[in-house]
Amino acid sequence: MHDWEDLDMLMQKKLRLVALLVIMVAAAALLGGCSGAGQTAVGVLDVNKVMSDSPKVKQFQDQLNTRGKELSDQLEKDKASISAEEYQKRQEAAYAEFLKTKQDLEGQIDSTIKQALEQVAQEKKMGVVLYKNGVAQGGTDITEDVLKKMQ
Repeated sequence: MHDWEDLDMLMQKKLRLVALLVIMVAAAALLGGCSGAGQTAVGVLDVNKVMSDSPKVKQFQDQLNTRGKELSDQLEKDKASISAEEYQKRQEAAYAEFLKTKQDLEGQIDSTIKQALEQVAQEKKMGVVLYKNGVAQGGTDITEDVLKKMQ
């Protein structure tokens, strides 16, 4: 049986990567649209903080954990009354369903972050938004604004 907590940790790592990619794509799109004289406002976003502090992200993670527990509990309940071969099949099916749920929730988180980021960047007239860990100096931190939009 796969450990659901390990899968949750993998989900968190993947979500951070997805969020980073969303930010990079958004930054590239915004940068491409900013061809003009003058300075371009640069925002920075701490994706790790968004992932750890957002109630919306926590809600998605709780949904995934709940579904994982439901699947695991059902497997354990059925284990005594089915063959080892059938148990293996159900275990694989449960894992596939868990992964599907995980992917769906990751997509929802990705969309939520992207939408909030786009709104904040537009409101603050930011031409570029970068991942905070990649910025050595400068930029305006918009993390709290994005968190507020995600609620």
